[in-house]
Amino acid sequence: MQPIISVSNLSKTYASGFKALKNIDLEIRRGEIFALLGPNGAGKTTLISIICGIVNPSEGTVLADGHDIVRDFRPARTRIGLVPQELATDAFETVWNTVSFSRGLFGKPRNPAHIEKVLKELSLWDKRNNQIITLSGGMKRRVMIAKALSHEPQILFLDEPTAGVDVELRRDMWEVVRSLRATGVTIILTTHYIEEAEQMADRVGVISHGEIILVEEKAELMRKLGRKQLTLQLLGQLDRVPPALANHGLELADGGHELVYTYDTQGERTGITSLLKDLNDAGIRFKDLQTKQSSLEDIFVNLVRERR
Repeated sequence: MQPIISVSNLSKTYASGFKALKNIDLEIRRGEIFALLGPNGAGKTTLISIICGIVNPSEGTVLADGHDIVRDFRPARTRIGLVPQELATDAFETVWNTVSFSRGLFGKPRNPAHIEKVLKELSLWDKRNNQIITLSGGMKRRVMIAKALSHEPQILFLDEPTAGVDVELRRDMWEVVRSLRATGVTIILTTHYIEEAEQMADRVGVISHGEIILVEEKAELMRKLGRKQLTLQLLGQLDRVPPALANHGLELADGGHELVYTYDTQGERTGITSLLKDLNDAGIRFKDLQTKQSSLEDIFVNLVRERR
């Protein structure tokens, strides 16, 4: 299937000489949720701004549903909805009017049935006659999404969609995003909440210093790069790891009351059987053990650290 967004050899150099993007190649599949992760200043916002037609590229091409975002700007932009991080709405306008006005900005004819559908899907129907200023932060965020969906885009960009909202509202927003994907909308989100990407994304892209350093299926990424830790809670305290156990790469923790063994989940053998035998031979006893799988956050931090 042809990707709905295709980015080829994309670079952006500002007048100051700062190179924000360097030879980006990226394809977004139709109907997926794609999470773009990266530290502040990595180039996330610049990349989104170019795809959405807000910033001009220095080099390269971007196709949105087959339309070049520079040469074929209007058809390309019509296919894209953008929900910026900032809550920018007319505070004294009603929900219905502000969403309807956004549709008109794209030259779309009036379609009250579509506006009603969007507001109902986002649980905003009961608030349609309310002024924006009277809404909670979570509801205002939903209005921003409704505005972005007013012109029936096939692609939706969410820039930090749950920034500044509490945990409960964040989970509500996740449900909204999943329901949008179920209707066929392709969703690209940037987030600082690693949990958000881990919960929602089909694929994850990591950008650092203006370069895409990895694009991978989320499950495959965690399988390939994830590691597990086996923590042994000892019956006695150790001052150091005995020389007989040196080849296991053990670390002491909790003031010598724990031994931590890290192993690769992809390896043919974990080495745990050998470790337990050597512990027994060394006379080291433990009262409990537990394992911990690396989170997407651990993987992300390690990837970015390696590229510094």
